Amino acid sequence: MSRFIEGIHRTQFTLFPERIEDYITEDNPVKVIDAFVDALDLAELGFSSVHPRATGRPAYHPALMLKLYVYGYLNKIQSSRRLERESNRNLELMWLLNRLAPDFKTIADFRKDNGIGIKSCCRQFVMLCKQLNLFSDSLIAIDGSRFSAVNNRDRNFTQAKVKRRIEAIDKSIDRYLSQLESLDRQDRMIPQTKTRHIHKQLAALKQQMAEVKAIEEALELTPDKQISLTDPDARAMSTNARSSGNVGYNVQTAVDTQHHLIVAHDVSMAMGDRRMLTKMSVKAQEATGIDELEVIADRGYFAMEEIKSTVDVGITPYVPKTVTSSNRKMGLYDRRDFIYVEVDDEYKCPAGERLPRQTKTTQGNMLMYRYWSKNCGSCSLKPNCTIGKERRVTRWEHGKVIEIHERRMEENPTMMQLRKQTVEHPFGTIKSWMGMTHFKTKRLKNVATEMSLHVLAYNITRMINIMGVKPLIRAIEA
Repeated sequence: MSRFIEGIHRTQFTLFPERIEDYITEDNPVKVIDAFVDALDLAELGFSSVHPRATGRPAYHPALMLKLYVYGYLNKIQSSRRLERESNRNLELMWLLNRLAPDFKTIADFRKDNGIGIKSCCRQFVMLCKQLNLFSDSLIAIDGSRFSAVNNRDRNFTQAKVKRRIEAIDKSIDRYLSQLESLDRQDRMIPQTKTRHIHKQLAALKQQMAEVKAIEEALELTPDKQISLTDPDARAMSTNARSSGNVGYNVQTAVDTQHHLIVAHDVSMAMGDRRMLTKMSVKAQEATGIDELEVIADRGYFAMEEIKSTVDVGITPYVPKTVTSSNRKMGLYDRRDFIYVEVDDEYKCPAGERLPRQTKTTQGNMLMYRYWSKNCGSCSLKPNCTIGKERRVTRWEHGKVIEIHERRMEENPTMMQLRKQTVEHPFGTIKSWMGMTHFKTKRLKNVATEMSLHVLAYNITRMINIMGVKPLIRAIEA
């Protein structure tokens, strides 16, 4: 073994054993976890068992358990059983936990019982970033992503899926019954194993039919006509891919465009983003403390009521409008070709004709005004305008808010590119840490707690990359 670097033999005794501290370098991220958790007032944040009972078996201190979880999520170890193994063999965890090694049940129960405290801990780290003036930029990007739950797609049922399942079972039953009839018509001796197998399959199918029928009846009692058997709160979430989707949760994040820190997040059962703009914008405003906040989101968030309510709370949104009309494809004039004349409350069409307000109607809770002209029949441009009797234009009663929003989007064409390069990176990083798999916990409350740990780990990693370990520890202890 000459001319190679040689280590100390594993059977060698040492007179003065080395300290664990000697193995943990000054710039090790584990020291950030230790300093951050030690600086928290766990009782004020809502952690249970901060003050030990006078009787009974002593418990692990919540600070120790929190350090274990933050370390685990920072190092892609989210399972309670894996955390138990690592605490017995991982030198960094031995240093962090003072050589204590909780069992997996204790570890899992801590996450389940301290959801409020863990979420508050995540917000506390965002407050630290705010105190360091990292949110001076008033631009926040908002996006949502679908995360898989502990629920297979075959264990999720909608009315359409139940109908398809019943039809499939009926076809299978008919196929087996026809096989029995065919066997009865044959003169030769049929092995009993064959008939027993068919009867066994028929009994199993009838059992499945009874279970599906029970699910069909239960679906009628659910508000959203959907049932998940493994995780009752999980919902079928569509994706951009055709004929694809997963059963999980809708995770929302608000990310600052300067440092890519997650300033706010939310986990919901909603299958779309259309009603999330104002909610996430307000969360971001409260987290950053910025009064004149600007937010960017993709077209999936566009809803006229959401744009107005976001503006009403003093936040400026940048959301591209969803184009639902097929007039352009048909070679007809688009809605944008009609100019609103505010003074006269009329629209001016491409032919120069005025379309006065004729009537009003309602769409949901929105009051809409309808505009059209009675001269469309004699217009030479009518073939390029409409295939109906006259061209009608609809305007919301708060249409001016939407027009101002559309002009703002035209004046800032680079906003969508900025959104993409800001908000998609955190989702990709967190899903990579998860190993492209599902949440470890069930039910919305527990999944929200787990997501808070992911966000906290992500933000700590970002801050270490931005500031370094030693400066970050000094900021925490200041």
